Amino acid sequence: MIQKKTLDQAIGQKEAEQAETNSPATPPLTRNQKRLVKTAAEIAGERPDDDDRAYMHSIMCQVGLPRSKVEGNSFERYSGGAALLVEAGKLWDGKQFVQQPIPYGAMPRLMLAWMNTYAVRFNSPEIPVGDSASEFLRMLGHKNINGGRNGVYTTFRKQVQALSACRMTLGFNANGRAHTYEGKPIKHFEAWLNTEEKQRPFWPGSVTFSQDYYLTLKDHAVPLDLRAFMALKSSALALDVYTWLAQRLHRIQGRPIVLHWANLRDQFAQEYQGKDADKDFKKKFLPALRAALSVYPEAKVKQVTGGIMLMPSPPPIPYKGF
Repeated sequence: MIQKKTLDQAIGQKEAEQAETNSPATPPLTRNQKRLVKTAAEIAGERPDDDDRAYMHSIMCQVGLPRSKVEGNSFERYSGGAALLVEAGKLWDGKQFVQQPIPYGAMPRLMLAWMNTYAVRFNSPEIPVGDSASEFLRMLGHKNINGGRNGVYTTFRKQVQALSACRMTLGFNANGRAHTYEGKPIKHFEAWLNTEEKQRPFWPGSVTFSQDYYLTLKDHAVPLDLRAFMALKSSALALDVYTWLAQRLHRIQGRPIVLHWANLRDQFAQEYQGKDADKDFKKKFLPALRAALSVYPEAKVKQVTGGIMLMPSPPPIPYKGF
């Protein structure tokens, strides 16, 4: 096991290296960067156990939720033979149906990963989510919770409502045929449906996946290293890059695959448009790729002229039957 002293030494060494070339271009490590360095050392020095095993639906490893706020009530993303359509829904507040936004950002990704993981581990579509929103947030790795206007709690409240109300359509090609799965991942969620501010918001204690989503998840669950996933939680793009590599690299056979920036933008950032779209996307993608690779040490990926090269690599955590 990696000892805390070793982890601290790793961080200190990184900061010392930066100090040697102290300039505006090399600022001290941020808290998120320190977390990545620690997690990278843990993953490199200690094999994952069953508690480190998390899951994401394979379709959502290829085409993820939006990473920033979406105008309108629908969102589509495509990649090869996979596609995702997300449609915003409404929730009944006791007096009227209230329009919810499209879920976006890192928070709904964390929620889905946590709930997917429980569902697959325990073979159950009903997932306990704690006795309160604060407890569930702590399960998701948020220890310092505040209820400010822009705080984690407020973000969580908005995103869990958006996720529970939305409808997702998953499209994929398999065995020469096109398949479509339509439905709501979350069948029932009752949190925050009261309208009285003084009344304590009701928290259901459990969430139930729709049967269709649950069955497709069991058939198409991609194992992830939970330590890596949680270390990347500050960046939705880094989470998407990590999950994509987790389901893609171990399936490569034979020669490496080169993906050009236009291909990568089509998969990860169709919202980037204009003559400098590839350049703008590259500036965002490369730091996210470096972050993902830091906690996926066996991934064989390198930057080449015009894009990146993917080479056959073992998955971040071994597959096993479930």
